[in-house]
Amino acid sequence: MKKAIILFNLGGPDKLENVEPFLFNLFNDPAILDLPTLLRYPLAKLISNRRAPVAKKIYAELGGSSPILKLTKEQSDTLEIKLNQTQEEDEYKCFIIMRCWNPRAKDVIKDVQLYGPDEVVLMPLYPQYSAATSGSSIKEWKDVCRKNNYHVKTSTICCYPTDQNFINAHTKEIIKKIKDLKNFKLIFSAHGLPEKNIKKGDPYQWQVEQSVKKIVENLNDENLDWILSYQSRVGPLKWIGPSTETIIIENSKLGKHIVLVPIAFVSEHSETLVELDIEYKEIADANGCKNYTRVPALGINEDFIKAMSELIIKKNEYKINEDLYPPKIQCPSNFKKCPCLNYE
Repeated sequence: MKKAIILFNLGGPDKLENVEPFLFNLFNDPAILDLPTLLRYPLAKLISNRRAPVAKKIYAELGGSSPILKLTKEQSDTLEIKLNQTQEEDEYKCFIIMRCWNPRAKDVIKDVQLYGPDEVVLMPLYPQYSAATSGSSIKEWKDVCRKNNYHVKTSTICCYPTDQNFINAHTKEIIKKIKDLKNFKLIFSAHGLPEKNIKKGDPYQWQVEQSVKKIVENLNDENLDWILSYQSRVGPLKWIGPSTETIIIENSKLGKHIVLVPIAFVSEHSETLVELDIEYKEIADANGCKNYTRVPALGINEDFIKAMSELIIKKNEYKINEDLYPPKIQCPSNFKKCPCLNYE
């Protein structure tokens, strides 16, 4: 059987003049700005125009573009090789779709159709589910399929926050950085969300907490000094916390060696390479920090690639893991076979 694997990621501008249209695509997403189109469109135009100058400075720090497509391509190529080496009876081909910049779903679907798969597997590169990330990407793909009258058997991996291979990948990357350290604060930093999103039932915060809980258990150090915090807050709304910036300031003043773990990002991009590595380090230095370490995003970590490979291959063995949802919250995707999951 031929199987097409769709890898979803956010994307990023490929040159500075595309920063503003990238931001417009981001804020024109109803999963980001929950407003009627007549209101959302002009507001997205306004926000993207106002934020573009600052954002351009950020991407200028990265050489004028985001590295996320190149890094996602590396993940895609490595995963495709792993799948085809593991499963000789099936043929796998990976396709990349970015939500806010190229390659977009409306273009990639043509390549998928030319490939002619017997099955499509949707695989977000977001370990923890949020309506604003995985949910938005999955919805866009399904909308594009309807518009193109494209019907094929489709399976969806909506999240994998406690998958053991995913947990092992983070654990090994952390150990590489902390094994010889003393007096350090391990800060797990995830992208934040407005509190109102969580109150509506988005399981993102809960799932991030479960990821961190499992990693800490895996590190097996009863004296480990750690905390979970959230970064990248924008706008006037109240966001989930505590903020990574606040935690860095507090622990820098205490003379701690700061060790940051990007827990919700699997690719290096502006939030890791600029926000964590440059902006937050400057804040740490200004508050007395003498040592500052950042654990890398997972990238093509062998255990992470294994995690995705096994999630794809074993998708029919899943059972819903209700522990990954806050009380009274159901799997948001309502999939019959939903890998929010453990497999037996």
